[in-house]
Amino acid sequence: MKVLIVGSKGQLGRELLATAPNVATVFSHGRDTLDITDGSAVAAAVAQVRPDIVFNAAAYTAVDEAETDEETALAVNATAVGHLARAANRVGGCFVHVSTDFVFDGLSGRPYAPDALTAPLGVYGRTKLAGEIAAGEDALIVRTAWVYAPTGANFVRTMLRLMSECPEVRVVADQIGTPTYAPGLAAALWAMALRQARGIHHFSDAGACSWYDFAVAIQEEAFAAGLLARAVPVIPIRTLDYPTPARRPSYSVLDKTSTFDILGGPAPHWRTQLRTMIAEIKIHG
Repeated sequence: MKVLIVGSKGQLGRELLATAPNVATVFSHGRDTLDITDGSAVAAAVAQVRPDIVFNAAAYTAVDEAETDEETALAVNATAVGHLARAANRVGGCFVHVSTDFVFDGLSGRPYAPDALTAPLGVYGRTKLAGEIAAGEDALIVRTAWVYAPTGANFVRTMLRLMSECPEVRVVADQIGTPTYAPGLAAALWAMALRQARGIHHFSDAGACSWYDFAVAIQEEAFAAGLLARAVPVIPIRTLDYPTPARRPSYSVLDKTSTFDILGGPAPHWRTQLRTMIAEIKIHG
């Protein structure tokens, strides 16, 4: 089985490479070797490999910057997705696309099912929703949230840095969602693709928390593991106290029932996965 991974140098792309099953011969591209906004280049790259599966782990994820750079966000999150989907379809491959909880407005108050009404609040969410449409009905589209990994730019690594440098950290406490450990997401994407799942599904780790809850847990786990020499106050604040260019959903917990049915059971709890990452950082830095 031949597999093409696009966005292979991002935190999810690296984990897709690391968790690839033995049955897969994997080819990969980062943005230094393939401009996914160039339709001709995408068509040629896919035609050369003729993959059975194409994973799209590339995305424009700078939520605030997207508000003033909509053209680039749309090109990467939507136009490029169409290029990849059409190229995969031409060679008979399955197209797997990763989307986001930001396609919802956060007003539900209960976990969002895959068929729930979408209503993105900003450019990032709108362009990711456009990407879902561009992926087409034959694709496997997996929405996720709050992704982090031992490497790359993410909330956990940012908190560890701030907690080691600052006398206190202030974290928003009125946005609720679920963290997702990138290795677990990658394993789920492989499993769903190999089971020939199609349509829109949701995946994150189990449970729910606020960004504040997540930050408190990060400090507790890191301090217990010896990654932090001291504990600092973690101060809960309101979204209104930390204004950003882009609006964010206040509640974006995803209903993963259909996904867990495919996978044969739920994902680990987010706190368990956080502890796994902290241990990984302690061992490998």
